[in-house]
Amino acid sequence: MPEFENLAVIESPCVQNCCLDDDDICLGCFRSLNEITSWVTVDDATRQHYLENIIERKAAYLKKHPNT
Repeated sequence: MPEFENLAVIESPCVQNCCLDDDDICLGCFRSLNEITSWVTVDDATRQHYLENIIERKAAYLKKHPNT
């Protein structure tokens, strides 16, 4: 079934709370706009890299905004 070979094995981190900041980072899932729009077309290695970016961005955000 070649039409299904691009389906994501790693699920999207979307939390259905989309709000982009001034740097086009979603404050719900902490992905960049590019990461959001390319998620369905990239391979799992790239998705894993995106997830690593999310961890870093979320930690930086929580450090800057500790009461959120």
